[in-house]
Amino acid sequence: MREIFIAGAGPAGTAAAISGRLEGSLVRSVDRTRTARHKVCGEFLSPGTREILEQLSVWDQVAALGARPIRRCALNLANGTKRWTLPECGWGLSRLELDRLLLNQAVTLGAAVERGTVFDLAGQASGAVVVACGRKPSRAEDDRLFGFKAHFEGPGDDAVELFFDARGYVGVSGIEGGVTNVCGIARESTLRQLGFDFDEIVRRSAPLAERLRPLERRMRWLVAGPLAFSPPGSGTRSGAVYEAGDSLSFVDPFTGSGIMNALLTGRLAGQAAARGTSPEQYRRKCRSLLGVPFLISSMLRRLAAHAEWHHGARYLPGRLLFEWTRANMGRA
Repeated sequence: MREIFIAGAGPAGTAAAISGRLEGSLVRSVDRTRTARHKVCGEFLSPGTREILEQLSVWDQVAALGARPIRRCALNLANGTKRWTLPECGWGLSRLELDRLLLNQAVTLGAAVERGTVFDLAGQASGAVVVACGRKPSRAEDDRLFGFKAHFEGPGDDAVELFFDARGYVGVSGIEGGVTNVCGIARESTLRQLGFDFDEIVRRSAPLAERLRPLERRMRWLVAGPLAFSPPGSGTRSGAVYEAGDSLSFVDPFTGSGIMNALLTGRLAGQAAARGTSPEQYRRKCRSLLGVPFLISSMLRRLAAHAEWHHGARYLPGRLLFEWTRANMGRA
């Protein structure tokens, strides 16, 4: 029976733990935090995520938590708003509840979990290792990117809305319990200029301020960063080490595919570790699934910073934009 050590108890790490146990492996998982907590995240389960959650045998529990159906998308650009209906229903669920659910499933299946423990790869004497403990360290840059998030109460709907300008972007979408998640990215220069006052930052955009006008913030703003985007499968760790989630690749959050990619690569990493698939084979698989979406989303992020691009964006089919920026689940 193979042994798997997993670093990280987020979606990627817990998906790996569940997948490893379903394959019959012994699984030990550690996470540096002592309890589940809110994290900066778009909290959007993209179409295709349901299939992965069904494979992990947790979809019924996700539905029972009251995940909010999301059927429409809206891009708020410099010259107006582009709207379309999603090809399949997406869902809104807080990371706090998703992380708890997935970790409970891993424990129910027999995974041993230690919280408040720092990951030490050098201390692992044997067995396969899945590294799913967050983003790679950021490169030094003149104007770094930071993510921020807060929950709001008030009227909601079934749309995920994105607001772009030269300073960054903000996503607005519903989650369980009638709550609205507001999550964005901004440059450090902008944040310093406004004294890291995120209430002021979201009011700088008139369309976004109008969208948030009937809502009331119910938690303090959370901040994460600096953010460093990294292509999939670029790791150079030696031995039986499988990177998953943000440890494998950090894709532009505006695509709404972050949680789906974490669950997908976590599931694949757990399977690969349990079956003895080589890390290079695993990385090739991840590159084939995420490489093109990563390149396209990176290009779109750069273009979105320029208002003149927004005019051309109005003529691109929304569904095509959506499909270009996520993994082909048929190949997964």
